[in-house]
Amino acid sequence: MATLDVRPRLIDALSVLRDRVDAARFPLPLRGAARARRNRAELLAQLDDYVIPRLRSPQAPLLAVIGGSTGAGKSTLVNSLVGRRISEAGVLRPTTRTPVLVCHPDDLHWFAGPRVLPQLARVWVPEQDDGGESEYAAGDGLGRSDYGVHGVGGVGGMGGVTPGGGGGGAGGHGVRMGHGPRMAHGFDGAHGPGQEARGGGELGAPYGNGYGHGYEVGGRAGGGGAVGGGDPGMLTVRIETDRALPSGLALLDAPDIDSLVARNRELAAELICAADVWVLVTTAARYADAVPWHLLRTAKEYDVTLVTVLDRVPHQIATDISGRYAELLQRAGLGHVPRFTIPELPESAGGGSGLLPATAVAALRDWLERHAQDPVARTAAADRTAAGVIASLRSRLPALAGAAAAQHAAALRLAGRVEEAYERAAERVRQEVAAGEVLSGDARAHWRDHGLDGRSDELLDALTHGLTSLLTCAVQEADERAAEAWRHDPAAAEVSLSAAAGAAGAGGRLGVIVRRWRRCLEELAEEETREARAGQAGERVGSVEPEESAALLATALLGGRRARTAGENLADLLGAQTALRLCDRGARLLATYLERALHGERERRLAPLDQLTVPLDQQAELIAALSVLQRERQTGTAAGTQTGAERETGTEKRKQMRSEEEREMAMEKEEVSG
Repeated sequence: MATLDVRPRLIDALSVLRDRVDAARFPLPLRGAARARRNRAELLAQLDDYVIPRLRSPQAPLLAVIGGSTGAGKSTLVNSLVGRRISEAGVLRPTTRTPVLVCHPDDLHWFAGPRVLPQLARVWVPEQDDGGESEYAAGDGLGRSDYGVHGVGGVGGMGGVTPGGGGGGAGGHGVRMGHGPRMAHGFDGAHGPGQEARGGGELGAPYGNGYGHGYEVGGRAGGGGAVGGGDPGMLTVRIETDRALPSGLALLDAPDIDSLVARNRELAAELICAADVWVLVTTAARYADAVPWHLLRTAKEYDVTLVTVLDRVPHQIATDISGRYAELLQRAGLGHVPRFTIPELPESAGGGSGLLPATAVAALRDWLERHAQDPVARTAAADRTAAGVIASLRSRLPALAGAAAAQHAAALRLAGRVEEAYERAAERVRQEVAAGEVLSGDARAHWRDHGLDGRSDELLDALTHGLTSLLTCAVQEADERAAEAWRHDPAAAEVSLSAAAGAAGAGGRLGVIVRRWRRCLEELAEEETREARAGQAGERVGSVEPEESAALLATALLGGRRARTAGENLADLLGAQTALRLCDRGARLLATYLERALHGERERRLAPLDQLTVPLDQQAELIAALSVLQRERQTGTAAGTQTGAERETGTEKRKQMRSEEEREMAMEKEEVSG
């Protein structure tokens, strides 16, 4: 019997690749970025909802997802395959649409937990007894019985479960059991019946009944205990069981692939990605529409197990329509796909019981049952879909990696524009400080008055203000230059506003940094003055105030050629060696604070880019993960080929031995007869 390649190393390689895809980001509005985001989401959905769960559980039931356009008859088809109303049928759809999964009671544990579709909370509906079906079909509709909503992957305590009423502690969901006494029957969604259920995000307190199975999945923290309720924004899948379906087969009625509600369309795509078998339903009036054919081309690209159903075909033109549809499939390279035609019947429009005659769906039902019950056919169907998705990674991952490289290049380009602008700003500040541009205006007037009993603190205030103004002008010029470059780059469309918001208030921030520099400069001057007093020049500097030394030092550092006498005066006060050492330390301190000021503003402009979380090496990681996966696949293929060759060799040897035995027996017979 053919089996899936479920080697642990292949699953590990696929899990690593999945994590790399999950880490990829495409936030910049580049050409192809929207497509890359869709491809990433689709790929994650296929890996999480189907490929990895299928490889880890190859013995799980075959999941056939019934998909198609609005009014194609999907729900009627599911109801007819099961033999009772499972899903509400009708051409007009409500704004919200809950997918419905139906399986044999013995297979319920495969779908109760987060093995497949982990992002969907489970809504449990007890299995129908003999009397419940007519009541449901007659009037209650989907509202028959009270069923609870159970979140998957939530956190919190489990609510109590009591017969006939709602339960509920914090974080749990109450469940009303409205069909008489139930016998506890626990199971784990990953290990099968009889295992202890897990709380706090996995399976919680399970329960069951004598007819079918029940379960509860851990709800969200703080969830309510309302019966049949739950978070209005929570996506759910309703699960039913029915013994009319064979064990090993599950049907999932998906939302419309062309729904007017965007989330329904996205959910339909996610559900299809979780299927072993895609059952595409279309009608005689819409079989050539673009939406179903896009789905068919996708199925061909991934080489999935596909079935098409041409529904609601009038008897008079059934042969003509079926022939045209077959011709279209043949042109698209899908001529081998099984096709089933269902005639237009009153039940197709929701009349009567809403169930098609058993003969109308017999061929499709036989095909599904054969593939579910025949181990070889069942494994081949699942193997083809899983192998097709994995094989498609060879073309899909490089495209994703290319989009990641484009994102990284664009982020580097935008960051380069900012860094270039701030490098020019830093050069401007260095040149203007060296030229003494800070010592102008009020600062220059205070310097002239300083020799005439001017106050040192006023000179320091003027120099501080002048340095703040110089830095502010340089930063504003850098921001304007970077903003101009970003305006001509489409990649910056969504980060320009954030960068502009980050530029606000630059003058205040720069003023704080300059005042810190001044305090450090005053402390440095006080330290050197104190040491000079204790040294040989103590008598000469005994009357010098540290503030005077700080004012002369600031003037010498910021005045350039305009303040040559400031250094001379400082040397006269503190001594030549002390003044030289003080100027050297002061110059390093000034350079440190200037760099700190410009670096801080530059990082604020780059913050919107950093928040986009474009990983630097995401392209290399995607390609590396794909290479490891391909190597593991080749190893498995080589091993399978070798095993097959060994089997063929053994068969040939057995044939030769049998032939030799037959010849020997013939010779013995001839001798006896002679």
